[in-house]
Amino acid sequence: MKQTLDWCDRFYLIVEPESRRLYTLWPTQPPSFRDILCEYTARCREVTNLVLENLAKILSLHENYFVNMLDENAMTYARFNYYPHCPKPDQVFGLKPHSDATVITIVFIDDTVSGLQLQKEGVWYNVPIIPNALLVNMGDAMEIRSNGFFKSPVHRVVTNAEKERLSVVMFYSMDPEREIEPAPELVDEKNPRRYRTIKTKDYITEISKTFARGTLAIDTVKI
Repeated sequence: MKQTLDWCDRFYLIVEPESRRLYTLWPTQPPSFRDILCEYTARCREVTNLVLENLAKILSLHENYFVNMLDENAMTYARFNYYPHCPKPDQVFGLKPHSDATVITIVFIDDTVSGLQLQKEGVWYNVPIIPNALLVNMGDAMEIRSNGFFKSPVHRVVTNAEKERLSVVMFYSMDPEREIEPAPELVDEKNPRRYRTIKTKDYITEISKTFARGTLAIDTVKI
């Protein structure tokens, strides 16, 4: 299968659960990296829980309904993205169009160089730069669990001919062995089930396949 590669270097680390951290893989330079990432992970978890609690309230579910999707076996990945300046920005993406497999994604975007875009009704919009702000995205697992009430946005990163760009992304994924399916409380005659049940690890495998093909994994589970 032929696929176009992204104009980007990426570095992943597992940051939660803490027992899964492999500190031997963590950079030792700068010396403060470990302490800063640990603190950032803890602060992002607070943001995540706050957002998930309020999303549950919107749907009249109990406060911890969505928080409980991220149990002790749930995985959080930190991804560090480096997008070099690109001599031919009209020919390659920094990151191809896709949606995230996650429950929720938190992005700390570069506050000097734009590049992240979201798609709505076939039109691409630039995500505005707000210094020191965090961008919160719904993931596919949340779209499925909410039976389509919350949408997982399709997004991409465009390249820049003159400037490099950096970002840090926190991906909050369910326990690989847990099943993703619509909440029973959100399914009735007026709101029929819109997604089939799939195990988290199988969905992540599907994400990898569809990303390479340039299609969306969420479309494979829609009823």
